[in-house]
Amino acid sequence: MKTSDFYYDLPEELIAQTPIAQRDTSRLMTLNKESGAVEHHHFYELVDYLRAGDCLILNDSRVLPARLLGQRLPGGGACEVLLLIDRGDKTWECLVRPGRKMRTGAKLSFGDGALTAEVVGELEGGNRLVRFDYEGIFLEVLERLGKMPLPPYIKEELQDRERYQTVYSKVVGSAAAPTAGLHFTPELLEKIKEKGVEIGYVTLHVGLGTFRPVKEETIEGHEMHSEFCTIPQETADLINRTKAHGGRVVCVGTTSCRTVESWAAEDGHMEAKAGWTNIFIYPGYRFKVLDALVTNFHLPESTLIMLVSALAGREQTLAAYEEAVREKYRFFSFGDAMFIS
Repeated sequence: MKTSDFYYDLPEELIAQTPIAQRDTSRLMTLNKESGAVEHHHFYELVDYLRAGDCLILNDSRVLPARLLGQRLPGGGACEVLLLIDRGDKTWECLVRPGRKMRTGAKLSFGDGALTAEVVGELEGGNRLVRFDYEGIFLEVLERLGKMPLPPYIKEELQDRERYQTVYSKVVGSAAAPTAGLHFTPELLEKIKEKGVEIGYVTLHVGLGTFRPVKEETIEGHEMHSEFCTIPQETADLINRTKAHGGRVVCVGTTSCRTVESWAAEDGHMEAKAGWTNIFIYPGYRFKVLDALVTNFHLPESTLIMLVSALAGREQTLAAYEEAVREKYRFFSFGDAMFIS
């Protein structure tokens, strides 16, 4: 299939720049994957589309304030470092700017010297290995000095950084939020439980490869980035129990979907597991576990719209997106949501 098969025209003004005031009042488009029927609702009405006996699978990863702004030493200009993967021994794989001036041996300072670093290696593709030096606990230093690594299409400064975290985020490690979960409130989750829907958690640490465009002309040539994910035993048991009793597995976000589909057996049986996944889901893929998906509206020609098209069909997905554009839905990370069932 061609990458261009997943293009749609999006006016720039529909890219949401800020979170909506109340998380669960964002709009919700429902899409029936069998008939292609589309309806328009609000996110707090999601509870009406879930059934007793279903399970809802959430990604509890928490975004690291991974963007550091500092200076090159001695007396150098400004620099920017974005933490991607903890490689151990105080060393992280990072994106850096300006790359040409941050070669191996470059020394950096952040927060007037509260955090210092040295570039200790250069990787294929341009990423750097950066070793940090600090007093105390690194996560506490980051909370003090780091900024949220918002996607490149968001130009506005985030006023409240908790709005780029889900209300159930727990395990720190993502470079970007699992944004489908941003719509949930504690009250809505409580209503969902009261309906008889069980909630399970997986962890997938979202990498910035999420925003990497597909550059190949045909999608089969695209190489997915790897991300670390975990399915705990209780979530594996919940999924198996739900399937055995005829309930639906409803994943919140493409990250939860990719996690369960990565580790499910061919017959859909789920076991606890942790490891790296680079699963690429596009039309023709047979879902082993997922029955329904809560997701945001994704970039044209992205691997994420390809995943949605694998579930709902390419033509139906693009038709739904065109309707969302006509109805002036808000798009991408801080935008509105879809429920595909």
